[in-house]
Amino acid sequence: MSTEVRAPPFPESITEGTVAAWHKKPGDQVRQDEPLVDIETEKITIEVVAPADGTVEEILKAAGETITSGELIGRLKPGEVSPEATAPSGAPAAEAPAAPSQAPAPTEPEAQRPKRGAHSPAVRKLAAELGVDLDAVTGTGRDGRILRGDVQRAAEKAPAAEIKVQQSAMPQSPPVGTQGDALAISDDSERVERRVPMSRLRASIARRLVEAQHTAAMLTTFNEVDMSEIMRLRQKYRDHFADSHDGVRLGFMSFFVRASVEALKRFPAVNASIDGTEIVYHGYYDIGVAVSTEAGLFVPVVRDADALGLAQIENQIVEYSNKARENKLTLEQLSGGTFTISNGGVFGSLLSTPILNPPQTAILGMHKIQERPMVIDGEIVARPMMYLALSYDHRLIDGREAVRFLVTIKDMVEDPARLLLEI
Repeated sequence: MSTEVRAPPFPESITEGTVAAWHKKPGDQVRQDEPLVDIETEKITIEVVAPADGTVEEILKAAGETITSGELIGRLKPGEVSPEATAPSGAPAAEAPAAPSQAPAPTEPEAQRPKRGAHSPAVRKLAAELGVDLDAVTGTGRDGRILRGDVQRAAEKAPAAEIKVQQSAMPQSPPVGTQGDALAISDDSERVERRVPMSRLRASIARRLVEAQHTAAMLTTFNEVDMSEIMRLRQKYRDHFADSHDGVRLGFMSFFVRASVEALKRFPAVNASIDGTEIVYHGYYDIGVAVSTEAGLFVPVVRDADALGLAQIENQIVEYSNKARENKLTLEQLSGGTFTISNGGVFGSLLSTPILNPPQTAILGMHKIQERPMVIDGEIVARPMMYLALSYDHRLIDGREAVRFLVTIKDMVEDPARLLLEI
């Protein structure tokens, strides 16, 4: 009886994925828990391992095909695996056998090592369509494999001036706009256009942003916070903090996470979500922290932030940031969240209106710290100020609640002792 190989269950926010690469082909033996196939979703790449020892009997979904959560994608024939069945897990499957005139097979230790830069036929096809040189692409998959998303990102970053087209070598191209994934070339060589398909991540971001604006009654309220006390605190204890917490740096984000948690305790509606005609009040505080990468925006979740200290929060944020840039975040780390914080200030944004992260009902936007003249006790003094923005769903949160919530965060950040005393 065959053993089914199915796509992993996707979270509610992900509806489908793409088979990025099979590491085995029909007839190949595979050991239990050995990498069998990579599934690329709009957020991350998931590695599916063999459920048991056996032989690949059938591949139902080839590389490049779209699949849904839990869909049957292949079958294994259970059985014992011979000791020599150690084909490189990083090599793409379904390749034509090498001709006798080709280079000799590698030695045994070399054959057991995955090839860096390996890629599937679907990746080669996409690279050819987009005019991307695979030798210049850095793979983010397991063992350096090149995935479809890597090719798409390389195409997006390539300057138009670098795209050189020789008409004699090009097939007949359709008119601009008639083929979504075609390279569009104008008659004027100085005015080159390039069309590339959206990556799954970019398409997901676009869909969710439009969804947020169409399904929520979104409003934004603003305030400003004096960062003097936190900056003084960081300056005074920066070295001691790092020494006491294994090199963890004391940043601003941990203060805002803690301040948000205390404010959420006082205003439960901001920590709630709407499910149909019901309101779901969450009795926990899972804070999403937006992380920007070259591939797009990720929002990993700091779980049970109310039970974490500043060092633990900072450590998790740094860990998530590194994983996001290396494309190693898991679905669990990206799923859920009851409230989100986004920091546009790291890019120089002075003021913006953040968009909700459904089904959450509020998001806090941090911005650039800038010295501005402020009137303190009747005198004009320069203070490091930051604008704060709270976007919220007016279907659930009234303006009064939103304003008081943001003022609570402001008060705690301006007087950090409140965080310790929880007042």
